[in-house]
Amino acid sequence: MGTITTKDGTEIFYKDWGSGQPIVFSHGWPLSADDWDAQMMFFRNRGYRVIAHDRRGHGRSTQTDGGHDMDHYAADLAALTEHLDLKKAIHIGHSTGGGEVIAYIARHGDSRVSKAAIISAIPPLMVRTEANPLGLPKAVFDDLQAQLAANRSQFYRDIAEGPFFGFNRPGVKPIESAIANWWRQGMMGGAKAHYDGIVAFSQTDFTEDLKKITVPVLVMHSEDDQVVPYVASGPLAAKLLKNGTLKTYKDFPHGMITTQADTINADLLAFIEGESVGVAAG
Repeated sequence: MGTITTKDGTEIFYKDWGSGQPIVFSHGWPLSADDWDAQMMFFRNRGYRVIAHDRRGHGRSTQTDGGHDMDHYAADLAALTEHLDLKKAIHIGHSTGGGEVIAYIARHGDSRVSKAAIISAIPPLMVRTEANPLGLPKAVFDDLQAQLAANRSQFYRDIAEGPFFGFNRPGVKPIESAIANWWRQGMMGGAKAHYDGIVAFSQTDFTEDLKKITVPVLVMHSEDDQVVPYVASGPLAAKLLKNGTLKTYKDFPHGMITTQADTINADLLAFIEGESVGVAAG
């Protein structure tokens, strides 16, 4: 574990375990590097170097007042990869972290990158616009901000108990440890960062970023994702990528890296090691 200090004085916490080809994990909103425990242990035990950081304002990183936008998220990730002098890294991002990975590669280049995977990720654009009619109404995200401001603790509990892990689906048994861990991670971060982050993950348009990327990218998304709807995300992102592959799941939840870790880890490993795991898009 360690920290780096960015150009604007923000301290970014990170974990760095093992040796071998590096895999860098970018977490979702409003969580921390801890959300990748199942993946980091899995790949560490298979000879990879695994790295995950807490995004600014999240987890153990500085609770800054500003900079909660995709430009800063990508710049912080670039600063981390440069500090660690990573080469041929594989970048994996979940949800907002998927957007962070796309922004990082598109805006800072792929000289240190070999492959990437985005899981339940926000690109190309979550909010509904004239150019993105399949997106969600802005009022949905305004309501999320209102709930966070009113009672962040209860709001996070409700997300974890319901749509994030699909525990609101008939016949799905809630996993209390997963709910508690999600809430714990969320409450470690700063309310201001999380409030602003809702705008960052909902209103950032990654269309042009996706078009710039040439390294192989695996897009993993479930048709039953209740947080980032499949119809406006995974398939569209995969088509915009020059070298994108889409892996679709039928009834996994948004938080499938936790509840379906065995399947997700196996599919990621196959992709990393060059096996076919999905359908090439484009």
